[in-house]
Amino acid sequence: MSLLIGHIALENRLFVAPMAGVTDRPFRMLCRTLGAGYAVSEMVTSRKELWGSLKTSRRANHEGEPGPIAVQIAGTDAAMMAEAARYNIDRGAQIIDINMGCPAKKVCNKWAGSALMRDEPLALEIVQAVVDAAAPHNVPVTLKMRTGWSDDQRNAVKLARDFESAGVQMLTVHGRTREQGYKGAAEYETIAAVKAAVRVPVVANGDVTSPEKARDVLALTGADAVMVGRAAQGRPWIFREIAHFLEHGTHLAPPLVVEVRRLLLDHLVEHYALYGEWSGVRTARKHIGWYVRSLAGGEAFRARMNSIEDSAQQLRAVGDYFDGLADCMDRLPDHQDIAEWSGAEEAACAAG
Repeated sequence: MSLLIGHIALENRLFVAPMAGVTDRPFRMLCRTLGAGYAVSEMVTSRKELWGSLKTSRRANHEGEPGPIAVQIAGTDAAMMAEAARYNIDRGAQIIDINMGCPAKKVCNKWAGSALMRDEPLALEIVQAVVDAAAPHNVPVTLKMRTGWSDDQRNAVKLARDFESAGVQMLTVHGRTREQGYKGAAEYETIAAVKAAVRVPVVANGDVTSPEKARDVLALTGADAVMVGRAAQGRPWIFREIAHFLEHGTHLAPPLVVEVRRLLLDHLVEHYALYGEWSGVRTARKHIGWYVRSLAGGEAFRARMNSIEDSAQQLRAVGDYFDGLADCMDRLPDHQDIAEWSGAEEAACAAG
């Protein structure tokens, strides 16, 4: 089922959450290949003096990326945020997303991210400035927020109405307050209330970790789409699993070990190309660790892999690990069985 953000049609209603240090261009493109209909970039600062930095230039790199290209911007000054919107539109952004959801202290201490939810007039001023900057280019503006700052300051519904009136064309709500961070369980009642309060599409985010959970969250909230974040780390095929389950009501078979080997090696090559040898090898370690964390011998392999400082050696080590895994199993364990994977199966595989 397609979904519209303004005039832009998306392939489906399964979204990749923007995650700093994770959802770079290679990862976004991988998730899109594996069934995600939409992916938002890592957060790009509105501070003009940092636009020339290597970090920001990498985050603004969309070479070869399929559309629509969505860029998330963050900041606390309306004029600077408007300029950041124009800057990214000039560099290929087709959708601008405003970050009012990040709970990180280094962001909130500067009153950006979810901290803006505590200053409703400033939040609305920023939104209006960005919408006005994007409108001449026919670029829709979207926004991601939390349910509020704390349990006693849940103002997502009021802000959602205000943001819609200002011209925001899609809202994503993470079902936690800023105070919660990523602790505890996400709640979906507030997301449902936001959906009931506005006419623009609403996306539900938070704890979408399985096909069943995606189905349940869509049903509970009435949301138009679900956004997957941490559950896609090391398991980017979760999007095709969810898509299959929502359409057919049955589970897709887990991926073949040989397919995962190919996906990861191809991902690493693209990762090195973006980051270069030194940074690429080091930043790739977290991705590799996520892939192998629940697999036979994964912890021991990750410890050994973290000492490798050469991309060719890293690629060879990953290939050898999955070759060994393929000798004792055809497919990865199902996501429902991963919690039990440390038992006899792992021992047998490691012994083989």
